[in-house]
Amino acid sequence: MSSQDKLFQATGRVEDFTFDERVAHVFDDMVARSIPFYHEIQRIQADLVMDFLPEQGGVVCDLGCSTGTSIEYLSQHTQCPEDVRFLGYDNSQAMLDKAADKLGGAIAAGKVQLHCADLSDMPPLPACHVAILNWTLQFVRPLARETLLANVFDALQPGGVLLLSEKILGNDSMLNRVYIDHFLHFKSSQRGYTDAENQRKREALENVLIPYRLDENMALLKRAGFTRMDTYFQWFNFVCIIAVKA
Repeated sequence: MSSQDKLFQATGRVEDFTFDERVAHVFDDMVARSIPFYHEIQRIQADLVMDFLPEQGGVVCDLGCSTGTSIEYLSQHTQCPEDVRFLGYDNSQAMLDKAADKLGGAIAAGKVQLHCADLSDMPPLPACHVAILNWTLQFVRPLARETLLANVFDALQPGGVLLLSEKILGNDSMLNRVYIDHFLHFKSSQRGYTDAENQRKREALENVLIPYRLDENMALLKRAGFTRMDTYFQWFNFVCIIAVKA
């Protein structure tokens, strides 16, 4: 069970955000309260994944799997083939420990494997049919993003799909500020975070989460080899992209 996120109620010096044990302990609550339509995105993402899995021998790679929520949604989908294998990668052992608790039954059954790995310096991924990057690429060092996406493209089977969810920058600076204001209002009025908490978290993420514009993310995907791309969900400065390997 995830505890309520109260990490940024504490006053004092704000340190850079890190996915340590404190964050892992409250992470499920944090993302549900911080990412607009989080659970709805997980549901529609799972529906999309089912369209691209083969009837037998499917492999899904979740890069930045955190506490295993996406794998849980996928593995419990009513249309998920019985023999699909899920490979989860994350650079935080604390997050993987939470994922192992959540996915214990599937791990024991041999359906799920979890790996501690730095996405900025990944070995070649195994052949797969689906790759997922949920609010993860924005935390990868900019110079390593193109290499990571090329790794994903090479691993995907023909007809395979990458689902990429990101926080983005708007093309227009004025509109970007408007979007951020709406996001902060969402967190304050609907999710219970105070203005002080929002400010402290924003400061903690400033040097850690580096968002790109939508067109910059699309250009990265194109350079990796993808030619068929589209957005399947957007809320102000949050976007979900689908990219299919021809």
